[in-house]
Amino acid sequence: MPPPEPPERTRIVLSEIPRDDSAAPAGGPGVEDVLIRGLVRAQLALALRLAAVVLAGLGSLPLLFSLAPKFGEVEIAGFRLPWVLLGVLAYPFLIGVGVAFVRLADRNEHDFTALQRRELPAQREKA
Repeated sequence: MPPPEPPERTRIVLSEIPRDDSAAPAGGPGVEDVLIRGLVRAQLALALRLAAVVLAGLGSLPLLFSLAPKFGEVEIAGFRLPWVLLGVLAYPFLIGVGVAFVRLADRNEHDFTALQRRELPAQREKA
């Protein structure tokens, strides 16, 4: 019995796919571009703010230990404070900042889709 022939390949071009423009904002394509640029600016601002939090939180520790060497001599459970802060506690801090970024970025995207649908951000469902 000969092997079955593979199905014929179909080339899909995105420009040929019919789009539902009911979600597009009224006012033409320029309005959508402005909304997208606003979303990109909001996401960039969020990323820069949280990067500043990480730099301030973790970057200030070596400065603290060089300006006040007594802090570097403190021991917690047999380990010096710099090892505890930078080697252990830095990871939960970074995970917390990452979780905050994901939640706030999701909120930005939800506000963007709400603006596209002409809803007010205050009307969004409490998640």
